[in-house]
Amino acid sequence: MVKETRAEWKVKYFSRILNLFDEYKTCLLVGVDNVGSKQMQEIRIAMRGHGEIIMGKNTMIRKAIRGHLQENPHLERLLPYIVGNVGFVFTKEDLGDIRKKLLENKRGAPAKAGAVAPCDVKLEPQNTGMGPEKTSFFQALQIPTKISRGTIEILNDVHLIKVGEKVGASESALLNMLGIMPFSYGLVVQQVFDNGSIYSPDVLDVTTDDLRARVLAGIRDIAATSLEVGYPTKASVPHSIANGFKNLLAIAAVTDVSFKQAEKLKEYLADPSKFATAAAPSAAPTQVADSKAPAAKKEEVKEESEDEDMGFGLFD
Repeated sequence: MVKETRAEWKVKYFSRILNLFDEYKTCLLVGVDNVGSKQMQEIRIAMRGHGEIIMGKNTMIRKAIRGHLQENPHLERLLPYIVGNVGFVFTKEDLGDIRKKLLENKRGAPAKAGAVAPCDVKLEPQNTGMGPEKTSFFQALQIPTKISRGTIEILNDVHLIKVGEKVGASESALLNMLGIMPFSYGLVVQQVFDNGSIYSPDVLDVTTDDLRARVLAGIRDIAATSLEVGYPTKASVPHSIANGFKNLLAIAAVTDVSFKQAEKLKEYLADPSKFATAAAPSAAPTQVADSKAPAAKKEEVKEESEDEDMGFGLFD
């Protein structure tokens, strides 16, 4: 079997990545820092049937995209984001579900010296199981400890590494001695390319309920502004009609003007006793029960007095 030359390999690579851009309208631009070959293989296996993953040198990806701009000019928006160790995940499925699959394939990793911390690392109060000879090591990192039953015990919470900081050699050695793997690495979604538009992956976290709440909040703001300035809009017209109807009822209440919707209001104002009539059925059972209660008490008192007297005098 004849081995293909580098020029032939490049032609196949350009053809493949351009075919993927033509076939798929959506893709995820992902970062692949600190992802090993074995983990990458596991991610590819997990993504089978759900999407296509393609990596490559940034110069080759840019060259392929620039040569395809006449057929698909929207690809130019991807060029500023092809920086560092990046790749593409092409899919026709829901982008949120695909991102969840990528996050499920993260793997724990130790904190290597010189690496940039992707998250905060804190140590909780605990018994380290180390002997007293390691005390100077903790003192160098300004970690309060005490000797408990022949082993070193951390007394307080310690914020060892902050996100975005480089991991020092001492911090890395301590975490390795404690057997802690604080970091996890995998494919990290950096940008989303969807039908020519590119946006942050945070948009994928927005649910239908969030969209509904934001739309309703916007409608409320439009209605309030329109009512304040007196400019009618679709959002404010129902409120304007309701406020106008209230004004008509107020005028009808203090004048002889009447119309169908105000007849009940004027009827109540003319005869306030109807309010009491409307409330009477609910109050009647309570009043009847209250009226029966004193009578029952009186009978009990009478029976008790008869029992005490028994029909005899003091000297009988």
